[in-house]
Amino acid sequence: MVSSVVSSHDMTFGFLTVCDAANVGMFGGYLLVDITGRPLEFHCTAPLRVTRAQEILYGATLQRHLHGEQIGGPLLKATQLSPVAVLTDRESLLHARSYGASPVVAIQETDQQGNREDAMRLGAFQLRPHAEDMSTIDQLRPHFETLCSSIELAEPFNRIRAAIDEAKNH
Repeated sequence: MVSSVVSSHDMTFGFLTVCDAANVGMFGGYLLVDITGRPLEFHCTAPLRVTRAQEILYGATLQRHLHGEQIGGPLLKATQLSPVAVLTDRESLLHARSYGASPVVAIQETDQQGNREDAMRLGAFQLRPHAEDMSTIDQLRPHFETLCSSIELAEPFNRIRAAIDEAKNH
């Protein structure tokens, strides 16, 4: 009889967010963890300041451009690991999808916007994938359920914010 052991590194998940810092700008943070929530990689951006010209020229598309292209994209490209999925707490970071090979999924607590048809409910959260990843959501469910049995889904975002705050202060 042969048994196989799955390493905790076999299932890696990414957590991607943007932190706004008054008078400094915005920072992006990307934490990759194993199935137990242990950190494997961390990347963050230098502060990015929005100019008045950008606000005028980009208009309503500014946040999507900054978060998706200037922050999220470079962070997804910086990683050495290939996560099962990248979770984000900012819908605007779904626009970073084209910069990585892994599905990108927005996560939010269910009481924030009610239930959406294009979202998967998992405990107290609903997960909504980028449009390109909609067909994979059912395949991802068992991976997310396994992750949920180890960590609270929103907790890694707190770690990212704390790490960026620590870096800002030094």
